[in-house]
Amino acid sequence: MATPEFILALREKIGNDPLWLPGVTAVVLDGDRALMVCRADNGAWTPVTGIVDPGEEPADAAVREVLEEAGVVAVPERLASVRVTDPVVYENGDRTQYLDLVFRCRWISGDPYPADGENTEARWFPLDGLPSMTEGMRARVEAAAAEEPAARFRFSG
Repeated sequence: MATPEFILALREKIGNDPLWLPGVTAVVLDGDRALMVCRADNGAWTPVTGIVDPGEEPADAAVREVLEEAGVVAVPERLASVRVTDPVVYENGDRTQYLDLVFRCRWISGDPYPADGENTEARWFPLDGLPSMTEGMRARVEAAAAEEPAARFRFSG
């Protein structure tokens, strides 16, 4: 899915000013493999990511994004990490920063494919053979793959 309508409406009012948005990262696991997508806008391999719609539960957003972007049905198992992303500046000048909620999700059904045009590829990788990705994305995958009962978070105090 392209930019959500509510963001387009906000952008009409605020232009490129910074937006603080809730986001999700869905790390979908099937045994010892993880679902990754290759983004069409920058060629980066990442887990599925997306924006939480107004009034939407974050876990529901994670599952929705996985289906929309990769054609895969998954269920959330746990919240793995909560963090603030670095600021993002998009090609059009829009500035955004996300409160990112990382969910460990379990694959239920479907063969991954780039379902909505946001990605050029969607496929499984072994956890010990992930594609090159940013340190921040790798940390999200590691948090989700870890067998930890509680979510990871940062504290600067």
